[in-house]
Amino acid sequence: MSAYEPVELPEDVPYVNAMLLQMMWGIEEVMGKHGLNAVLQESKLDRYIDNPPPNNLEFGVLAREYAGLNEAIEQFTGRAGKGMLKRIGRSSFRWGVKEQSAVMGLAGIALKALPSRLRKRAVLLGMRKGIMDTVDYASIEVKDEDGVLVFIDYACVSCHTRHAEESVCHLYAGSLQEAMAYATGKDFQEFEVFETLCRAKGDGVCRFEIRDK
Repeated sequence: MSAYEPVELPEDVPYVNAMLLQMMWGIEEVMGKHGLNAVLQESKLDRYIDNPPPNNLEFGVLAREYAGLNEAIEQFTGRAGKGMLKRIGRSSFRWGVKEQSAVMGLAGIALKALPSRLRKRAVLLGMRKGIMDTVDYASIEVKDEDGVLVFIDYACVSCHTRHAEESVCHLYAGSLQEAMAYATGKDFQEFEVFETLCRAKGDGVCRFEIRDK
């Protein structure tokens, strides 16, 4: 039985500058500079064009801006949106490791001596700790359910203020997929991440199952 309860966030709840910046870097890496500017325009975040948030842990942006940028990518890219967002999520994770490994919860984790499954769990637990230490309202749980690693976010900002019929946290899923590649040294394609519950479609949490292919 989980000790966590879904977290109700105010519409204008703040978020960490570096998290939005990492997503912007990921978008530019995958879609190019013009693509980044286009989705910033689409999400009414054009003030960030050539003026990105600083690479720090201050609360200078809004969670709904992060979610809105996710939605803009989905709308801008159409049917390719899900795959595009996963690619951006993988890129964002790599930028996070490079620029803010403490926020990612990965600084100082000794993985080499651990079996593969424990490596994956250690990275997920590290991410959980890093996010919850940085974002005061964050609430995340990592579980092992019948051999399946489960990552549950009770205050997900990827879909904050969004409403949809299907799960929408594809960027988040891509980040978790890349986290498994980071943990094991394998290609990201060796892992599948399924979002089984999503706050955007009325579920209380965003829940991801992580499986080897």
